[in-house]
Amino acid sequence: MGHQPKHIYEFGLYRLDSAERLLIRDGEVVPLQPKVFDLLLTLVERHGRLLEKDDLMKLVWPDAIVEEANLANNISILRKTLSENGERFIETAPKRGYRFVAEVKEVVDERAEQTIQDQSGSQRAVAEGEYAANAGEPITAFSAMKNIDLANKGKHYRRSALLALAMLILLGLGYFYFSLRSPLPPKVTLSAQITNDGLIKFPRLTLYTTTSMVTDGPRLYFSEGTVGRRILAQVSSNGGEAIEFPVAAENSNLYDLSPSRSEMLVAGSGADASGGELERPLWVAPLLGGSPRSLGDISAHAATWSPDGGQIVFANGNDIYSVKSDGAQPRKLVTLAGRPQYLRWSPDGSLLRFSVYDLLFRSSSLWEVAPDGSNLRRWLPDWNRPAAECCGNWTADGRYFIFQVTSNRTTQIWAMREKTGIFQRSSHEPVQLTFGPLNYYGPVPSADGRRIFVVGEQRRGELVRYDTKTQQFVRYLSGISAEAVSFSKDGQWVAYVTYPEGILWRSKADGSQRLRLSPPPMSAFLPRWSPDGKKIIFTGGIPGSPPKIYLVSAEGGNPQKLLPEEQIENDPNWSPDGTRVVYTVGTRASGNFAIYLLDMNTRQVSALPGADKLFAPRWSPDGRYIVAIPGNFGKLMLYDFTTRQWEVLANKPCGYPAWAQDGRYVYFSDNSAIFRVRVGDRKLEQVASLKDLRLASGVSGNWMGLAPDDSPMVLRDFGIQDIYALEWQTP
Repeated sequence: MGHQPKHIYEFGLYRLDSAERLLIRDGEVVPLQPKVFDLLLTLVERHGRLLEKDDLMKLVWPDAIVEEANLANNISILRKTLSENGERFIETAPKRGYRFVAEVKEVVDERAEQTIQDQSGSQRAVAEGEYAANAGEPITAFSAMKNIDLANKGKHYRRSALLALAMLILLGLGYFYFSLRSPLPPKVTLSAQITNDGLIKFPRLTLYTTTSMVTDGPRLYFSEGTVGRRILAQVSSNGGEAIEFPVAAENSNLYDLSPSRSEMLVAGSGADASGGELERPLWVAPLLGGSPRSLGDISAHAATWSPDGGQIVFANGNDIYSVKSDGAQPRKLVTLAGRPQYLRWSPDGSLLRFSVYDLLFRSSSLWEVAPDGSNLRRWLPDWNRPAAECCGNWTADGRYFIFQVTSNRTTQIWAMREKTGIFQRSSHEPVQLTFGPLNYYGPVPSADGRRIFVVGEQRRGELVRYDTKTQQFVRYLSGISAEAVSFSKDGQWVAYVTYPEGILWRSKADGSQRLRLSPPPMSAFLPRWSPDGKKIIFTGGIPGSPPKIYLVSAEGGNPQKLLPEEQIENDPNWSPDGTRVVYTVGTRASGNFAIYLLDMNTRQVSALPGADKLFAPRWSPDGRYIVAIPGNFGKLMLYDFTTRQWEVLANKPCGYPAWAQDGRYVYFSDNSAIFRVRVGDRKLEQVASLKDLRLASGVSGNWMGLAPDDSPMVLRDFGIQDIYALEWQTP
C-alpha cells in the first residue's frame, strides 16, 4: 500500500500504528502477517463502511491478481486474532463484502511518536523476530513504540524473558541429571510380624511348591498346618490371630483369589504319603459363605484367574491349560520341559508368568507366555546360573515384579522394575530386598503397593528316637539338627546330613572325631556306610547339575562320582557283601524312573528285573530281598532274588523303608504313623504315632530311619514359619 499516514487507531483493547505497522494489545505486540495487517488497516481506516470484496482485493493486493479465497482466508485469520476478548469487530455482508463495525478512535501526536522512537529499539527487534516467524513474505523495519509506558513495559518483558530462559535451562539440566543418573534402588525400610503361630505356610522349593498366599486388601488368605493336616486360614493384614477358613475338602491348597475378591481357587485333597501334592481337583470357594463348586474333571497342581475373571489357567503335569471360569472349553496353551508352578498374570492381562521346575537339574526358572500360548520365553535367561528363581507376583500397577531367589540354601526376596514414567530412567536389573536372617518365600504385594507380605522361616530340627519303653520320642545324639542318619555296621560310627545346610558329616556315635565329608557347594543326602565301614556312598547335588551317586572315604577326601551319565541318580544302598550298589535312576515326578544295579568292581550297570516305575530300593541284610516303592507310594513291594519275582509286602501307603538288623521286619512311615511289616507272614503293626509330632521337611520330604537297636528316628521340626509385612520404598 502506498500511503503511510502517521496515525494511531484505537479500538477495544487494541492500538493500531499505521506508520510502524504495529498492532498492540495491553502493551504487547500482536504478530500479524503483512497482508493480514494491510487488510486490517484498510478496514479500520474505512470503519463503518461496507467494502465490496473486489474493492478490498484491489486495495490490499494492488499489483496482483488474487482469488476471493485468499481474502476469505485472511479475514478468518484476522477474526481469530481479534476475537480473544470476545468482542465483535468484522461484519460479513453475504455475497458482497465486509465492514469494520467496532468504534475506532483516531490519534495524531507527532511529538509523542518522536519521543517513543528514541527509546524502543529493543522492542522493535523482538517484534521483527515474531513477524519473521509468522510471515512468508518481506516485512518493513520497525521503529519505536509510541509512549514511555510501552518502553518501560519492554524492559519488563526482557527481564521476564531472561528469567523464563534461565528456568528452562535449569529444568533441562535437572531433567538430564535425573534421567541419566542411576536411580535409587527400592529398599525395605521396616518389617512387621503378622502371624505368630510358627506353622508351615509355604513349602520350600521342591517338585511340589504349589500353595499360595493371597490378599483382598484387609485380609490375607493362606494354607498352614503340619504335614499330617493342613487348613486354609485367614488373618488381618495388620496382624492378629489366624482363623481357619472352612472348605469342603481336607488338606486343601490355596491357589488364587478372584479379581472380584469374592471367591478362592482351591485344590481338593490328594496328598501322597511323602507330603507332596499330586494333581488335585479344582474347586471355587466363596469368601462370604456358601458351598464350594467343583470345576468338573479338571485336576491341577497350580492355577490362577485371568485379570478379567473370564478364564482360569491351570497346570497339570508339564502342560498349562486355559478354561472358562466355569471349567468349560479347556485348551492347551503350552508344554514345558519341566513342571510349571505358581502361575500369575500381569495386571494388564498381556503376560502369564510362572516358575518351571527342572527335574533333571533340580533348578527353578521364571518363564512367560502370551495369553494365546505364543511367544514362550524364559524371563531373565542369563541373570542367574544355575537358575533358582520362583514364585513371583506383580504389584497392582504393574511397575514391579517381586520374586524369590534361592542361593547357598537360603531364600531371599528380589524385585525388578518393569514400567517407568516418561521422565524416569530405570535399571532393569533385579534388586535384592531382603538379606536374612530368615528365609523368605512367596512375596505378595499389598493392594496399595506399600507393603510386601512374605512367609519368613527359621529352619531348625532336632533328631529324636522312639523309646519303646516310654512310648515317646526322646532327643537322640544330643538332639542334633540332622537327617538321613546312618550307622556303621558295628554301630560305632555315624554319618548324617545337617539340616538345613545339607552338609555330610561323620563322627563317633558319641559325637567325637567329627569330620566334614562333602565339599561346598554340594548338598548331600541319604549316606550309607559300606559293610566294611571304610567308605560312605551318598546322593550329592551340585547347583546346575542333576543329583548323582558319590563315594567318599570315611577318613575324608574328595568324593568320587560313580557314573558318568548326565542323569538323576538317588537312594544308593549297598549289597551285604559290599560288591554291588542298588539305586534309582530318574524321578517319579517325571514318570520315567527305574531301579538299577552297579557292580563296584567292574562298574557294569544292569536293570533290576521288573523294577520299572519303582524307586527307594533297600537291600535286606541277608542279600535275598530288595524292597521298593511304586511311584504313587501306594504299597511296599518285595523282590526275591531266588524266585526273581515281585510281591506286595504291605498294601499301604509308605515312605522311607528300612530293614531291621535281623532282616525279619521292614519299617516305613506314612506321615501319620510308623509301621513295620514282618516279611515271613506279612503281618502289619503300628510302632509309633506321628500325629502329635511336627516333622521337619528335608530334601525329599519327611525322613525316617532306624537306630542300631531298630528304634525309629525322625527329625522333629523346631523351626518356625510366620507371615511378615515388609514396608518398602520405590523410586
